[in-house]
Amino acid sequence: MKNIKYILTSLLAVVLFTVSCQDEATVGDLLTPTNLQVTATIVGQDANNPNGDGSGVVNFSATADDAISYRFIYGANQQTAATGTASFIFSELGVNTYTVNVVAYGTGGNSTSTTITVDVLATYAPPAELIEKLVGNGSRTWRIKSEQAGHFGLGPVGGSIPTEWYGAQPDEKADVGMYDDRYIFSADGTFTFVTDNTNDEGGEDPTGTVFGRINLIDELGASGGTVDGSDIENLPYNDFQESWALIAPGGVETISLTGNGFIGYYTGGTHNYEIFDRSVPNELILRTTDGNGEFDWWFIITSAEPSSSDFQTQYNNLVWEDNFDVAGAPDANNWTYDLGDGGWGNEEVQNYTNNANNVIVEDGMLKITAIKEAGDNYTSARIKSENLYEFTYGRVEVRAKLPASQGTWPAIWMLGADFDTVGWPVCGEIDIMEQKGQDKNTVLGTVHHPGVSPGAGDSSTTALPTSTSEFHNYTVEWTDTTITFLVDGFVYHTVDNNVTLPFNGDFFLILNVAMGGTLGGDIDPNFTQDTMEIDYVRVYQ
Repeated sequence: MKNIKYILTSLLAVVLFTVSCQDEATVGDLLTPTNLQVTATIVGQDANNPNGDGSGVVNFSATADDAISYRFIYGANQQTAATGTASFIFSELGVNTYTVNVVAYGTGGNSTSTTITVDVLATYAPPAELIEKLVGNGSRTWRIKSEQAGHFGLGPVGGSIPTEWYGAQPDEKADVGMYDDRYIFSADGTFTFVTDNTNDEGGEDPTGTVFGRINLIDELGASGGTVDGSDIENLPYNDFQESWALIAPGGVETISLTGNGFIGYYTGGTHNYEIFDRSVPNELILRTTDGNGEFDWWFIITSAEPSSSDFQTQYNNLVWEDNFDVAGAPDANNWTYDLGDGGWGNEEVQNYTNNANNVIVEDGMLKITAIKEAGDNYTSARIKSENLYEFTYGRVEVRAKLPASQGTWPAIWMLGADFDTVGWPVCGEIDIMEQKGQDKNTVLGTVHHPGVSPGAGDSSTTALPTSTSEFHNYTVEWTDTTITFLVDGFVYHTVDNNVTLPFNGDFFLILNVAMGGTLGGDIDPNFTQDTMEIDYVRVYQ
């Protein structure tokens, strides 16, 4: 009570001083907003759909005289906006009535509030497999996949290419307060943000730091951290809880977080994260638009913890390489060609040539280009080291940038050298890297042999949203006991090898870009040409 009396006395003194000395000095008026008006627009609402289109999205707009900011409150979800606009998504199935409290703030913290009620239809029921992926049997912990290129970045609002303008390299943001965060999604709708997963040994410690956009991160109400350009790094912040829901505005699966809930990097905005891709086990590619409407921010999150030890190769002796530093046709000492068409067993539509417009070395790169010719015909190239360089066991590393067009099927792979005599799949096949024509955000590593072929393979994928815009290292480590697939040094697939499998004799290398077929799929009708660029091919033993 002593403190309250002191505050009231001080305020009274200020008022009396202002009145008695108004000819000498003035202070700003303490204005309470008046005439607060709020409207709600339910997305998709019309005469036939009075409660909206089923997305559950409602846009609110508030005006008031003498107001400098507004706060919109629904349950645990709050949005503050100087513009007087906010958007909420109501996800409870069916038509439900919701009450939103709106507060208008004037100078000195004075405020006026009102409520508005809306009847909203929500029809989206998330698929069971998505719920299971997110929460497992009760709860599941996720993190930024820091070891993956493109795990964090930005691009234009509404863009369809992940991290189009910037993508972080593996572990690039190790010291900013993001990689030790953990995000726990629970089946009861609770979202738990752990700001430091390394300090709880011996007892729970809620302290930690977070990472976010300058000014926008002020919404967290914390202070401190380090300013680095447009970022605030290592802002002290404690563990906290919000709520999550799966929604689908416009048919796009989306994770909606209440309050100040966020993932990876605080951007403000709606706190909604579109699920751009969920095809890779234990991974999600997410994007969200920041509160400034300036960028889309991209994240790869994973429910798998980092490997306890870094991969250590058995092979460090460089025994064969092509760095493509002599312009013209590929080195005839290293490469020969597969030529012709006929589908190549996979319903592909290209005709392989050795023409310079399909395969050439220039600018220090090997370039294999698929081209649409007259009459909906396609040409491309497939080069191989068959009968020129063949080997057993080793580490193969290929640095490449992949074509971006729908329908292109790039591949970096190997076949058993006895292919001509025993045929496929008896000879064995090791696909160091393949990419589907309809999914340019992931790559595959696969082996084929009689036990899993034809029509199948021992395969795994990993998210790589910058595969078509940046060069990456595609690697296989092949021993008598294991075949290990890596991208940029990150292991994403391992296959056991033994004497019963065809992976214990010589293999040769193949580089190609196919069109269409079983993995290329439908070709973009506007396709003209696209290229796979290869910086080098190296073999270590």
